[in-house]
Amino acid sequence: MQKNGFLEELRWRNMLQDFTPGLEEYLAGGIRTAYIGFDPTAKSLGLGNYVQIMLLSFFQRAGHQPVVVMGGATGRIGDPSGKDKERELKSYQELDDNIQFQVAQLKQLLNFDEGPNKAILVNNFDFYKSMNVLDFLRDVGKHTTINYMLSKESVKKRLETGISYTEFSYQLLQAYDFYCLYQMHNCRIQMGGSDQWGNITAGTEYIGKVIADSKAYAVTTPLLTKSDGKKFGKTESGNIFLDPSLTSPYKFYQFWINSDDADLSKLFRYFSLKSQKEIEELELEHASDLRNLKKILAEEITLRVHNKKAFHAAMEVSELLFNKDCTTDFLFSLEEETYQQLKAELPNFAIARDQLNSNKNIISILSEHTSILNSKSEARRAIQGNAIAINKKKITDVEEILDENDLIYGKYLMIDNGKKNKYLIEIQ
Repeated sequence: MQKNGFLEELRWRNMLQDFTPGLEEYLAGGIRTAYIGFDPTAKSLGLGNYVQIMLLSFFQRAGHQPVVVMGGATGRIGDPSGKDKERELKSYQELDDNIQFQVAQLKQLLNFDEGPNKAILVNNFDFYKSMNVLDFLRDVGKHTTINYMLSKESVKKRLETGISYTEFSYQLLQAYDFYCLYQMHNCRIQMGGSDQWGNITAGTEYIGKVIADSKAYAVTTPLLTKSDGKKFGKTESGNIFLDPSLTSPYKFYQFWINSDDADLSKLFRYFSLKSQKEIEELELEHASDLRNLKKILAEEITLRVHNKKAFHAAMEVSELLFNKDCTTDFLFSLEEETYQQLKAELPNFAIARDQLNSNKNIISILSEHTSILNSKSEARRAIQGNAIAINKKKITDVEEILDENDLIYGKYLMIDNGKKNKYLIEIQ
């Protein structure tokens, strides 16, 4: 648990954008409850979501109780915040599957199991499944004016390009979510990114109107952008996800290692669980070598999001790809999971075992069973030019036959063609 109060923790981490008056006094009165909603529009949570997960984690570590709200209902509508066009609606089955997947990820990152402030999991579909449209219009819509809804930034930005009534009504759903959580869990705080301020305050306003003598609060974080102003969590190859099948632990680790030096201080504060004193001491110690500091951050986050085995495999992949002095013995010493990660990083080929057994000549493997080289003559010249290595062992004989003992875990071959071209073959 942190020594700092929650808002004080956010301040030194530069993670506090806005909050409503009276919140500091309210937080000082004991264990409080706050929620953040996650819409299941993707199979996996990404780094944008991870900022909000860290917010819930800091809240929990400060002694308070976080609530995770899965958008089983709101995910069917689509939040217009930060969007310049209408979202594509997902099928109900896809949304339900995404919720199950995201919940499993969240349970790895927050404490749902023990203590007086263990996290609570809610699906907001439960709030609406027995409600009809007339009840919603009377109980929710009646308390909010069109003028008020039009004043919200998420709506104003879409007026010229167009916004459907479906997305226009999103803020009413989020307001009603807040009301339900207030009633069910005495949850008086909603948190989110700064683009959610309008939706969140719609909830505080609604609660103030329908519950006598009530008070609800809002907290937002700045949107996390890189020093060049671009959105954090995206690369040229796409989003960075927390799911290892979508973003391998190796790629995840490398994302932090390759982050811009100018972003490092911000990233450390947003994503490390280390204390202010620990982070400031590390920054001072590694001021002349920021790569070491990046390694410390990358290791911490990769271990937390994945596990020790995946992190170790990511380190082995890095060694394999970047250390030119790797040996055959090193390849055979690697965990099998390393080769699973390596498949995502290298050009790779699958060869049927029956096909291999019929012709184990190295030249055929290079030019017929795979397309590493375009022809037998090209493969022969590469071997004669000392360019080909199998499992880091140079091949010098054009008549060489693959030995079963060359197969790592009975199925993998690592091929080098020159210094830069590496391939992985899997025998199936």
